[in-house]
Amino acid sequence: MHRSMILVLIASAFVLSEGMTYPDAPSGNVVDDYFGIAVPDPYRWLEDVDSEETVAWVEAQKELWESYLDGIPVRDSIRNRLEELYDYERHSMPFRLGERYFFYINDGLQEQSVLCWSDSLNGEPHVLLDPNGFEGERLSLASSQISDDGELLAWAASESGSDWMTWYFMEIGTGRCLEDTLRWSKSMVEWNDDNSGFYYSAFDEPEPGMEYVQQNRNERVLFHRLGTPQAEDILVYERPDKPDWMLYAGLTHDDEYLVIWVYDGNIAGRNGIFYIDLNSPEMEAVELLGAFDASYNMIGNIGDDFYVQTDLDAPNCRLIKIDISAPERENWVDVVPESDEFLTSANILNNSETLVLQYSMHAYDHVRFFTIDGRMTGELELPGPGTVWGFGGFPEDTETFYYFNSLLHPGEIYRYDLQTDESRLLWAPEIDADLSRFEERQVFYESFDGTMIPMFITYPGDVVLDGANPTLLYGYGGFGVPMSPWFSASTVAWLEMGGVYAMPCIRGGGEYGEEWHLAGIRENRPVVFRDFIAAAEYLIDEGYTSRAKIAISGASNGGTLVAAVLNMRPDLFGAAAPAMGVLDLMRFHLFTVGWSWISEYGNPDDPEDVEFLLGYSPYQNIRDGVEYPAVLISTADHDDRVVPGHSFKYGARLQAAQSGDAPILMSITSMAGHGGAVGLSESLDRVADEYAFFWKALKM
Repeated sequence: MHRSMILVLIASAFVLSEGMTYPDAPSGNVVDDYFGIAVPDPYRWLEDVDSEETVAWVEAQKELWESYLDGIPVRDSIRNRLEELYDYERHSMPFRLGERYFFYINDGLQEQSVLCWSDSLNGEPHVLLDPNGFEGERLSLASSQISDDGELLAWAASESGSDWMTWYFMEIGTGRCLEDTLRWSKSMVEWNDDNSGFYYSAFDEPEPGMEYVQQNRNERVLFHRLGTPQAEDILVYERPDKPDWMLYAGLTHDDEYLVIWVYDGNIAGRNGIFYIDLNSPEMEAVELLGAFDASYNMIGNIGDDFYVQTDLDAPNCRLIKIDISAPERENWVDVVPESDEFLTSANILNNSETLVLQYSMHAYDHVRFFTIDGRMTGELELPGPGTVWGFGGFPEDTETFYYFNSLLHPGEIYRYDLQTDESRLLWAPEIDADLSRFEERQVFYESFDGTMIPMFITYPGDVVLDGANPTLLYGYGGFGVPMSPWFSASTVAWLEMGGVYAMPCIRGGGEYGEEWHLAGIRENRPVVFRDFIAAAEYLIDEGYTSRAKIAISGASNGGTLVAAVLNMRPDLFGAAAPAMGVLDLMRFHLFTVGWSWISEYGNPDDPEDVEFLLGYSPYQNIRDGVEYPAVLISTADHDDRVVPGHSFKYGARLQAAQSGDAPILMSITSMAGHGGAVGLSESLDRVADEYAFFWKALKM
């Protein structure tokens, strides 16, 4: 496999052109052997985020960043404007359970939104749970789940933005808190039919002090009965022979079946669906869809008929019906066949008579209605091209709700009556901005191999295509996640600064279904990077911007993208901001849930994958003596999804390699997780910092 040589520390320091000095970063002599390939890892010591040496280095990086930020005069005005833009009431879509409607409200500048209920859509909101009053300033509301009858609330708190959730429980009618507490879960709970307990997924408790780095494997499904200790929870399903399986359980609405979604971290874009007949004395799991040959999502059932959305033999997805009493494939029924648009979601509503299907075409959403046997009956008229979320509910519900927005269209919430086919606007925001000053458009540009890539561009209406416009190019390109046009007040602030904002729908995402995703994984991942580079070149060629005026930004997998592209084309950009990125692709699988990304990136323990991983891993591809543009590397010290060691090592290596005058800086948030912030004010701080950094780097 691979081994490490002895670590020898060599102190070093680097001087910035502004007169600042980079923190000392001892360079070690660690070299790993990957099947005969020697791979240096000089900053391995920074993986130990709690060591005295790492803590001192992190504090020095923070001081350097703060001193640099203090020299940017517009930072405070950007932060103030962001606060003004976010100071408007925001609502979530309501959902009905029992005799109550539930929804979240934020009055504008609250750190976290408040969970409320009312007895009607126009009724007075009653506060159910206000996370702004949690004891402990680093606690946030991570999730909530209300029983089908609207009588019990399960809610989860996260400490310092961690993915670990601690669950608590409450009687909604009385407000009485129950004594039960649930730990070591990173997924939802599912109430059973009589509210006596719930199903959930959990990992083993980590070793003390290893909560944020230890691998999380062997997930299992359990049942917790209210009023009993977690130690007595009943094991429902586990697969110790498949430690890389991730298991998520949910009940069918008739409470007859427990459905288990099974994801294998070694297989991209494919999953299994098992079920347990809760009326069966054996309570054994039936592997209904166990071949892992396609993606499957069960949307509901009518008796023994399971309705499943799948891309099996249908890259754009289709909706099928499986009679579990005769589950052989020759008995499957095509309810809604594949079309030339990508089917993104489906729901059964209106007394099980109506299917609501949502499609995407070039990343714009469309909503169509079908009878339960697949006959199309109509299409929803939307306010314009944009992104739609919603249409949830139970099969018997005759009303549903949806949320519409686009880059310049703030989110509006609508109620849809399935019996009258009427939409009614429930809520629209009031933004402190004149959005008519700006324009949005979609273009298609040609990538390196001739593939046409869609891209959304937003800009001030008086923009002149003279190459002088500061431009922010944002990307993700992975895990089948589509970059649909959504509204962000932060983007408005950038536009008001005179900037252009661009978001390409590069391969690796899900804009055109699973084929688009698979075209950008593993050995094909350089395709994603080249799509992104082609987007920058298009913006330059069309006169939107120039090399000195373009900044690139992305977070998580998007941070990986930005760092990799920066290595490939340091000459193409004026600034870059990789945030929370997976930056050492030779060791990502050794921490928390990183092993589950092997299907996306590749397996460092497989000799066939090592060569292509080394070809694009950002940390290993930094080159000495290169003039890199200004770079701001962001992470959080409690990120237990993409551990901060990725960014620490990458930052130290890039600071050492920089031969130009542009600064390589690090923004490290304390006591925060993968989102990089806990609460609204920290989120606005991060955006203001990044925009201020770009303002200086791009000479705005």
